[in-house]
Amino acid sequence: MSFTANCPICDAAIHLAADTIQGELLECPECGTELEVMSTEPIQLQEAPQEEEDWGE
Repeated sequence: MSFTANCPICDAAIHLAADTIQGELLECPECGTELEVMSTEPIQLQEAPQEEEDWGE
């Protein structure tokens, strides 16, 4: 069993495995944006935050 959600950036359909968990990172197959699973019930995706260099601070 799998789930389908839409990319919040390009609206492409993304197929998620049944064992997908909150916090999991995945990549949209259409636009290549890295997405984070914010919720599994209902499935909610959000663009993953970009980590910034702290330059040793």
